[in-house]
Amino acid sequence: MLGHLAGLVRVRVLRGVNLAIRDLRSSDPYVVIRMGKQKLKTRVIRKSINPEWNDELTLSVEDPLVLVKLDVLDRDTFFDDAMGNAELDIGPLVEVVKMRLHGVAVADKTVVKKLVPNRQNCLAEESAIYVSEGAVKQDVVLRLRNVECGEIELQLQWIDIPGRC
Repeated sequence: MLGHLAGLVRVRVLRGVNLAIRDLRSSDPYVVIRMGKQKLKTRVIRKSINPEWNDELTLSVEDPLVLVKLDVLDRDTFFDDAMGNAELDIGPLVEVVKMRLHGVAVADKTVVKKLVPNRQNCLAEESAIYVSEGAVKQDVVLRLRNVECGEIELQLQWIDIPGRC
């Protein structure tokens, strides 16, 4: 696996906003992130429709064309309830990383690319890809699908693997 690894992407799951109520008056949400065969989870936040996770999850990136998939679930005793899902394309983030690897100088705190919401993505608002403290980062707000309401705020950061191009 390491022979095909392009790099790592650190996903900081910051918060949920106006998530669906799945229990009597609230929910006990957590986020599952999948990329290919990888599956990572945040911790459960009890009794909140506006949870603050600030959890960092790190995914190995072999193929940057594979979408990152998020599911938000409500923890229950027997079966966890769905609270929506979303997908995220990390291709634009990887394009900026490749640009820097090919010698394009980018000043710190520079926005390199902006993505806008459209029918082909789950973005709730414009998403900036920028350089901060030498790292390529992206701030993302995803609108959840297959649910009545809810958004998830993330920050992505690319992590280079020494010796990789």
